[in-house]
Amino acid sequence: MELRQLRQVIVLAETLNFRRAAEKLHMAQPPLSTSIKKLEEELGVLLFERLPTGLKITPAGEMVLRHAQHTVFSAEQIKRAAREGEAGDQGILHLGFVGSATYSLMPRIIRAFRGRYPRVETVIEESTTLELLKRVESHAVDVALVRFPVLERSNAQLTLLRPERMMVAVSADSRFAGRSSLSIAELADEPFIIYARDRVPAMYAHILQAFAEAGIQPRIAQEAVQVQHFLGLVESGLGVALVPETSARYAGDGVVLVAVEPQPKTLQVGLALACMPDALTPTARNFIATAHDVVRELAG
Repeated sequence: MELRQLRQVIVLAETLNFRRAAEKLHMAQPPLSTSIKKLEEELGVLLFERLPTGLKITPAGEMVLRHAQHTVFSAEQIKRAAREGEAGDQGILHLGFVGSATYSLMPRIIRAFRGRYPRVETVIEESTTLELLKRVESHAVDVALVRFPVLERSNAQLTLLRPERMMVAVSADSRFAGRSSLSIAELADEPFIIYARDRVPAMYAHILQAFAEAGIQPRIAQEAVQVQHFLGLVESGLGVALVPETSARYAGDGVVLVAVEPQPKTLQVGLALACMPDALTPTARNFIATAHDVVRELAG
């Protein structure tokens, strides 16, 4: 039994005429008659009665017709799913992100992506840049939004989406709260909250480099991983911290963000896309394209 024979049964049941059915199937009548006869022999039942006035579908034929319609419909759905999967119109996207991404581009990108590809299931997970790069390399994650720059060697391809400046987060009652800007050197005597060395080594190293270039050794009071933790610790009066400028809109009333002037080059960071180009799924390619479109729209 072949799928083409089931399609022939459906069309023949609609027309009850071999000649008209053959025309609709774009084939000659004799091969159609032969194909239906072979199917009847294979099934061991008569599907159509050949009457002088035309064809009449048998009870067995009615049962076969219902199953044929279901099978052909399922086959068409499979073809459609395959085409859409190849185009990235449906499927699963495994997306990783760092916590700070939720403060800036990530919501816009996901909203745009879901608008374009509503049938794609997006599975997201949050982690650190270091862990996400490992998951991208192992193909556990298709694409990830990570902090940039990255010190660790990685086989993943990194594309900077949007550069950011770092700001100094101080408590509302800090002596710096009323300032429009301050330099790194002015933080020499302040208890400093820094990115955890073992969890976010790149940011840890870049911030220490910025202090070293300013000729000072920071008084490290606390370590943290996520930006929201930095802001909470600052608001609690435990110290000051360097955070991405996109954190400004999420700082509570007890936190003030002050510009760093001059801005050391080592503090020019941003959000980047990480992926393995040779292993990208169609859905991942579409996500990356959407991300670049969103960035261009924001820049324009």
